[in-house]
Amino acid sequence: MRPTPHKAAGVAALTAAALAAFFLPAVPAAAHTASPAAPADCTPAQVVTDGGFENGSPAWTASASTLITSRTGQSPHGGSSYAWLDGTGRSRTDSLGQSVTIPGGCGTATLSFYLHVDTAETTTSTAYDKLTAKIGDTTLGTWSNLDKNTGYVRKTFDVSSFAGQTVNLSFTGTEDSSLQTSFVLDDIALDTSGGTAPPATDTTRTPAAPGYTVNLSSDSTGTSWTGHESVTFTNASATALGEVYLRLWDNYHGTCSAMPIKVGNVTGGTAGDLSVACTALKITLPAPLAQGQSATIGFDLGITVPSGADRFGHDGAYSFIGNALPVLAIRDGAGWHLDPYTDNGEAFYSLAADFKVSLDHPSTLLVPATGTSTDIPGTSGRTVTTATASKVRDFAWAAGPFSKISGTSPAGVAVNVYSVSGISSASAQSMLSTAKSAVDTHAGRFGAYPYGELDAVLDNNYWFGGMEYPGFVLDLVSSTALTHEIAHQWWYGIVGDDEYNNPWLDEAFADYSTDLAQGITGSNCWNSVSWASSAEKITNSMAYWDAHSSRYSTVVYGYGKCALHDLQRVLGDTAMAKLLKDYASAHWYGVSTTAEFKAAAQAATSTDLTSFWTQHRIDG
Repeated sequence: MRPTPHKAAGVAALTAAALAAFFLPAVPAAAHTASPAAPADCTPAQVVTDGGFENGSPAWTASASTLITSRTGQSPHGGSSYAWLDGTGRSRTDSLGQSVTIPGGCGTATLSFYLHVDTAETTTSTAYDKLTAKIGDTTLGTWSNLDKNTGYVRKTFDVSSFAGQTVNLSFTGTEDSSLQTSFVLDDIALDTSGGTAPPATDTTRTPAAPGYTVNLSSDSTGTSWTGHESVTFTNASATALGEVYLRLWDNYHGTCSAMPIKVGNVTGGTAGDLSVACTALKITLPAPLAQGQSATIGFDLGITVPSGADRFGHDGAYSFIGNALPVLAIRDGAGWHLDPYTDNGEAFYSLAADFKVSLDHPSTLLVPATGTSTDIPGTSGRTVTTATASKVRDFAWAAGPFSKISGTSPAGVAVNVYSVSGISSASAQSMLSTAKSAVDTHAGRFGAYPYGELDAVLDNNYWFGGMEYPGFVLDLVSSTALTHEIAHQWWYGIVGDDEYNNPWLDEAFADYSTDLAQGITGSNCWNSVSWASSAEKITNSMAYWDAHSSRYSTVVYGYGKCALHDLQRVLGDTAMAKLLKDYASAHWYGVSTTAEFKAAAQAATSTDLTSFWTQHRIDG
């Protein structure tokens, strides 16, 4: 989102009569605020010894002396040596391990390593040969012949829960009796940082792998939608899952007595009270889910779009429907994330999910949406638009008598531009050209655009400038703003983050990406930095920025992208480009944290970046 001056308080009254039959839970209880724990001492450190295998490797215990090698047949990621497990084409088990001590008092501990897999196996469906990485008794990941690649891929894992412990870091490769698979490891590191003790709870993000199925029908104007939604999910955590929370984000735009998002007739669980200004609904499951177990909840859904050219609102005949579908909140090491809505930026934090959304609407309305859409005739004078999207964090759509133009980028991405009345055809064509160029430029830097088609919906009345959703953006007629919103397809869309607690991870990265796309070097931009207080930091959360809203854009967007330009000057152009592409690949459809990015940047240079992070006020 590209912020502009804060909109005036208050929204138009909402009409709820059409949705009167929907469930209205009890008035929420007041929020409880816990006192922060005192930080513990932490000396940042990298605790793996000889992770590049260059020092004769006495720190490593290997099942065979030949595992750590510089012989021909494979190549190191860096230096001259590497670890080569399996690769014989006969039954074999290789193991490699090291005892590591993770300092207590450090809030973040991140394990990273580079893995190359090559194989003679030809199957595309059977994992015959496997590599398993563990810390202590916890399995971090498993790879197989199905993960073959042409070069190294960086893997990262949050191991903060092991702070204060001495544990064994191990890699075990098993190979069957025919057709070799080689697992090649290099540049293994375990970086610790942060001054807050790690959470005592399970840090796994859950509920995982959500799949949403939605069927809605609109009124004649596209401002009222009713129907049904269901979501299937899995508990990825070793901690049982006894409840889930639905985020009804757009209830921010109404009141608890006149909610624009209404949920009723819940199945698969018992609805409890609404909380967080009626934007969070607790659903207790019939029985707690153990790790690996799945469940489905369903509910009737009603949506009333309020007046206003907002990311959820209608500008006359044109409705913009962002964040309206209820989505699952995340539970991780910090507990349930039930942060408040903010219109100063974003509060959204969700895992990659699959959506199938059918929208029944008058045929006079065009309905651009997240994902790839198909239209079929409905009942008399109506059309059913079905949008399918895979591995997206949210779903948005619009409805109205838009003008539409389409094109295809040189790399083959289908791009559609929808315009409200008053947008000239020349402006629409210019924005189509910008969109085609931007999507290919960003893809060339960070990885191929995965979402099939891209829709841009133009209205010069948007108070907020622009807003991103997967495969779908709202924007003014502005080539810079559109390039920024399309950059969000990677930074928040593909590489996710907790947007409430770490807004710089998408906004600064999107603005930096926009500069790169427009040939802006950011030369000397850090020289104009002037902090408002000692508490002001690039990495502050939206709780801070909502209290200091006039500084949000300056610091998170401006200082944030300048810090990334400065990092590029420290690392060099080639290393910075490789860092971002590798980082996007390692976090593809995952979640980025500040600590993980800092660890990846440090791994990309021999220069100690500690003073860099301090100077640029990048904590975490």
